[in-house]
Amino acid sequence: MPDLPLDELPFQQQRPLSRRVLVTGANGLLGQTLSQHLGASSDYDVLATARDDAPRFDASDCEYTPMDVTAPDAVTAVFEDFDPDVVVNCAAMSDVSACDENRNEAWATNARAVKRLAKHCVDARARLVQLSTDFVFNGKRGPYDENARPDPVNYYGRTKLAAENAIREVGLSDWTIVRTVLLYGTAQQLSRSNVVLWMIDELSKGNTIHVVNDQWRTPTYVPDLADGIERVIDRDANGIFHVSGRDMVTIHELAETVADVFGFSSEPIDPVSSDYFDDPVDRPSKTGFIVLKAETELGYDPHSLEDGLRALGHELGVAPVS
Repeated sequence: MPDLPLDELPFQQQRPLSRRVLVTGANGLLGQTLSQHLGASSDYDVLATARDDAPRFDASDCEYTPMDVTAPDAVTAVFEDFDPDVVVNCAAMSDVSACDENRNEAWATNARAVKRLAKHCVDARARLVQLSTDFVFNGKRGPYDENARPDPVNYYGRTKLAAENAIREVGLSDWTIVRTVLLYGTAQQLSRSNVVLWMIDELSKGNTIHVVNDQWRTPTYVPDLADGIERVIDRDANGIFHVSGRDMVTIHELAETVADVFGFSSEPIDPVSSDYFDDPVDRPSKTGFIVLKAETELGYDPHSLEDGLRALGHELGVAPVS
């Protein structure tokens, strides 16, 4: 076929001017960041959704409508009205202890709702991008690549693994599972904080914090994760991708780095073992991700831990000292 201008190509060969992207859980840390990140590009027509009646963030670059992923009629109505090309599921119950204590709610949100979204995506011929977690692993052999065998040690991890399996079972052809680790960053009116914001707040007050020195992670700056997800969408990338930071640190080392970057005293940071906390829920000891696949196939290039913390400081209006 001779070269033709885009508007003269047969319809089936034309790429849409903008792709309709439905974001669930849009009032959370990742949901807000991703909705604004994609909404700022003319390549995407973004519909942000969450349980709240209104967005908690500036949604001037996207549309917003309330939708509870556990409410079947609401999900059906949104799919019929918006007809998405891509669905990014950021909705989740991610408090590990709460998931253990409220198992029916955790299963409904983290597993059953994902299967429902996947079935809708089959009917809509849409891609589903499902956010998952390092907690699908047992923490004995980290850091993990995408070929590692999942073996969750707590109920939260089991619900997230069930969601991954459900996507495969419904016969969806275009799907991506994006696993991440220990997300940090800032957004508006968050219902839950994150470990780095908590550390900054406590250390700025000179309060003693007890942080474990026997759990290893690769902390992830939320704009990096949003960028990785956009790259998945832009490249129509199928399969599993590990998208996190590169720096493997203990939670204690993370706190020390926060103190160093923001100029806080490290004296109040008390390293303890996991046994120090009276917590009935097991957590994997050493997870963290190898992100080579995302680097190679997506061009993913995350901030270093120190650079991510500096960037966060500028967002917070707190000038880092190093």
